[in-house]
Amino acid sequence: MSTKHLLDPEIAPIIEALPSMEMTYETLPAIREMMAQMALADQGDAEAANVTRDEVYVPGYNGGPEVRCLRYSSNARRTPSPVFIHIHGGGYLMGSPEMMDTWNVKAAGEQNILVLSVDYRHAPENPIPAPLDDCYAVLAWVHENAAELGVDPTRVGIGGESCGGGLAAALALMARDIGDYPVHFQLLVVPMIDDKTGTDERPADPTTGEFVWTRDNNKLGWNAYLGDAPRIAPQVPSRAETLRDLPNTWLATAQLDLFREENVEYAERLMADGVATELVIYPSVCHGWQLAKDAAVSKRYEVDYFNALKRGLHAEDI
Repeated sequence: MSTKHLLDPEIAPIIEALPSMEMTYETLPAIREMMAQMALADQGDAEAANVTRDEVYVPGYNGGPEVRCLRYSSNARRTPSPVFIHIHGGGYLMGSPEMMDTWNVKAAGEQNILVLSVDYRHAPENPIPAPLDDCYAVLAWVHENAAELGVDPTRVGIGGESCGGGLAAALALMARDIGDYPVHFQLLVVPMIDDKTGTDERPADPTTGEFVWTRDNNKLGWNAYLGDAPRIAPQVPSRAETLRDLPNTWLATAQLDLFREENVEYAERLMADGVATELVIYPSVCHGWQLAKDAAVSKRYEVDYFNALKRGLHAEDI
């Protein structure tokens, strides 16, 4: 069924004008290149935001390679400050920290915090455990070098969009279960957390998944990411037996997004397991609606996002 008539009229032209995202292993290199070019064309003004942006390389976890991160530090930051570990989206297949440069510049500059955006390895070349290990390596490095970095280890936040939100959710589970490096807050934006979504086992509401990230894309992403690994938590967060003792959570999803049902269910499970959780559902929008920057719903989301980050990290007043 067509759901075009359900799209917010302010975002419909942007979404309909996007290039095809019908992914196969053959089309993946071209789509990766397209996303890289889009990211480079939309960079934040770090100097105007009074932010120092640089690269750091973090020792790998469990014998893995070094992990590149983009680091954003407010020049007005009072130490020890909160720190936010950001994980970019891309279906576990693609993407880079540069994709969210504008947002991370703003987070660091307006909230006087440190932001680290993780350049984790992608599937299918690097399936689980590589992407999650890269994220865990950054969490470990932050805790082990908190004094040198000028951050408060009791105010560590993690988060991301789409598969980045999925990796953040998985990282929170991994950190909880290992017990070495606590996470205070997780910010999950349309997180990709259930490998069953879009399959016969969980086809999902037919009003979801028509635009940008489809059922076929979802199957490809999960199969590439998991490879031969078991379909269990933490790599599949929705399969966790319990969500108890996870960090306080802000979870945002969208009415027409393929992930809506799995997101709402995860938020409900968090609440049922005693985790302080805020769930926001944006109406009449699909995956990637934030590309329509001037739409009223996108502006509202931006305000909500930064307010949630500020509350979750107990950051300084703007």
